[in-house]
Amino acid sequence: MKKWFIILLFPVALCAQNGSDNAFAKAETYFKQSKYKLAKPLFLNYLKTHPKDPQTLEYLGDIEGYAKNWDGAIPYYENLVEKYPNNANYHYKYGGVLGMKALAVNKLRAATMIGDIKEQFETAATLDPSHIEARWALVEFYIQIPGIIGGSEAKARKYADQLLDISKVDGYLAHGYIAEYNDKPKQAEYNYIKAVEIGGSVTCYAKLQEHYEKNNEPQKAFETAYEAQQKHAQENRLQYQLGKVAGQYGIGLDQGITGLHHYIKYHSAADGVPKDWAYLRLAQIYKHKGDKEKAEQWINKALASRSDFKEALQERKAIMNL
Repeated sequence: MKKWFIILLFPVALCAQNGSDNAFAKAETYFKQSKYKLAKPLFLNYLKTHPKDPQTLEYLGDIEGYAKNWDGAIPYYENLVEKYPNNANYHYKYGGVLGMKALAVNKLRAATMIGDIKEQFETAATLDPSHIEARWALVEFYIQIPGIIGGSEAKARKYADQLLDISKVDGYLAHGYIAEYNDKPKQAEYNYIKAVEIGGSVTCYAKLQEHYEKNNEPQKAFETAYEAQQKHAQENRLQYQLGKVAGQYGIGLDQGITGLHHYIKYHSAADGVPKDWAYLRLAQIYKHKGDKEKAEQWINKALASRSDFKEALQERKAIMNL
């Protein structure tokens, strides 16, 4: 009788294990598809039978983080750094959610959290000499925190220099960010141009374009947007950026119209900017052209899409005065 019990027991245990593994795999698939609401209960169930599984704890922390539930995310990452103190990424994520929590509370309480945030990011950077994200976090941390409670441009530059050694593009972007934060536009421009020359990514072009817009250099902003659009023709969002500059500053109007029509035709949620903004930019362009009829047509289309579109309502008043 006992022998038969043992024989029967193991197949049941194996089935239970297989079912658990299948549930984890399904949860992981949902997570990678950004279906976090479906993934979360499956991970929580898996955690009941695997309470120390680090991957499950990390996934659950990430899910709470995506939901901006910092209080929910903190215990998962805190658990991970306690159990795995030599894992740089766990320290980085823990520091990240502590930082986001600090932004959501009053200044007095936030000040008490600064030491823990800095410790986590610096631990991550020390543990992993090539951890780019931790160094970026430290650049932002030291440049944004007031000096009286630990901020330091020199320390921010130190981590930006480390980024230069790891990734030239990230290093130049970081130095550009520091210069821009400290109102040094020429230094910022130099570093962003270097990032474009070396990396040439959409992000690099975006930072340079934004810099020119902030510093009231519309022609350079348009030239940057046009170069980015030519180099990354498959990126539909760059078509919008071209039209945006054209609409805002009244330059490159025909290229802006072409870009915006392309953006509207091939628009998807992945592009980030709703189509009604493209309608608004077309209205602005036709306003610059002095074509009141077409400007009204596009601004009405924008408002038909969203009746409380504040910027479109303001633009309509300007168009009516043509």
